[in-house]
Amino acid sequence: MIQSSADYQMYLEADRIALGVHSRWAWLHDEIFQFQRLLRKVEFLTNCRKNFLRRRIAVYRFRRLSIRLGFSIPINVFGPGLAILHYGTIVVNSGTRVGSNCRIHTGVNIGAQLGSGGAAPKIGNNCYIAPGAKLFGAIEIGDNTAIGANAVVNKSFPEGNVTLGGIPARVISNKSTAGLFIHGDSRF
Repeated sequence: MIQSSADYQMYLEADRIALGVHSRWAWLHDEIFQFQRLLRKVEFLTNCRKNFLRRRIAVYRFRRLSIRLGFSIPINVFGPGLAILHYGTIVVNSGTRVGSNCRIHTGVNIGAQLGSGGAAPKIGNNCYIAPGAKLFGAIEIGDNTAIGANAVVNKSFPEGNVTLGGIPARVISNKSTAGLFIHGDSRF
């Protein structure tokens, strides 16, 4: 969670690296990078109790861009190194916690299970979530886990270093996400 200006800058840099943005002018034409920058700005302004007016303006711009891109992603959910790869529907519950270096595709739904009291998934570091994956309930996903396309994950896999797939999800391979994508946050 962003708690200071240094954290804010670190999150921005980790997200930029994870997205593979090399141009300083990408904020002008890359809407996903704009979204992630606004996400981090709103987190910073909210968590550090910065200027109320600046925060309200940033929240307004963040919500407008969220609607245009089809993202329903609340603040303080993702760690540094987030990479959203495509426009389209991505829905994440506000109780979800995701570690560093998450790579997420379109059609993903991460939410609470009906009747579970709002308990949402906890996802580790260096995770890859493929298109159409659904994760719900009070589950825990370990570090370095890849979740396959259209997988429905409704039970915990805390050991990590595996690939999950199927409906309901099960371990389909012992391959981890090592070497699968660029990690923006090199601490993990």
